[in-house]
Amino acid sequence: MAKHVLETVGEVCPFRLIEAKKAMADLPVGDELVINFDCTQATESIPEWAAESGYPVTEFVKAPDFGWVITVQKAH
Repeated sequence: MAKHVLETVGEVCPFRLIEAKKAMADLPVGDELVINFDCTQATESIPEWAAESGYPVTEFVKAPDFGWVITVQKAH
C-alpha cells in the first residue's frame, strides 16, 4: 500500500473534489490518497464522495498551517 499526496490548497471549490476523483481513478486498489485542502465546503463534499464511492476515510485532521488533511483509501 502506498500513499499519494494531492495538494489542493488555494484551489477554488469544487476543483478539489474533481482533482481527487481523477487522482483516485489512477490509484491501485489498497493505495491511499492524502488530500491537503483549505476550503470548508470540501470538509463535507470530500467525505460524502468517499462514502458514496465506498472509499474508507482513514484520517481526517485539521492541519495547523493551511486547513485540513483527509486520507481516502481506494477499496475497489
